[in-house]
Amino acid sequence: MAQAQNPQAIAHGTGRPWEEWVRLLDEAGAATMDHAAIAKLTYTHMPDQVTNRGWWAQGAAIAYEKQKGLRIPGQSSSGDFQASVTKTYSGNRDAALQAWLRLVEDTETFDGVPFSEEPAVSSTEKWHYWRVGLSDGTRVSVNISEKPPTSTGIKSSVAAIHTKLSDEDTRERWRAFWKAMLADL
Repeated sequence: MAQAQNPQAIAHGTGRPWEEWVRLLDEAGAATMDHAAIAKLTYTHMPDQVTNRGWWAQGAAIAYEKQKGLRIPGQSSSGDFQASVTKTYSGNRDAALQAWLRLVEDTETFDGVPFSEEPAVSSTEKWHYWRVGLSDGTRVSVNISEKPPTSTGIKSSVAAIHTKLSDEDTRERWRAFWKAMLADL
């Protein structure tokens, strides 16, 4: 599936030109609405033949917010920011989780910010999650899933997602931290 924040992908995925989405949303007063209202509006105008209408509605709302300066890259609908970094790990998701657990085994802080709780690990049929809150009120989630097998073997995607960040500078600082952290996997 194409990345929804890309207006050309939205036009292709929805069958409606991006300029038409902007005109429709502008005429409805979306520039003064919050994210939830814009997403509802895009959903009600989503063509019936579109597969995964809710996903495309969210993508169209986010792209509109970015175009109109209502949201900048990395900013959530609530106004805070998130940093995310992904690395491909050579091995299955169980091996990737074990490698992560070894990496953070004696860790009680990230970049000098103490954990506010004990880290938790959970799993679904397709994902492993490692999560912890930090004392500054932010949250970290490491999400691990297997990629489709290839001739080079089994690989997994390891994503570090840090949410509830205060601003873009903090987001960039943490992106650099997580990039360096995942490089050690």
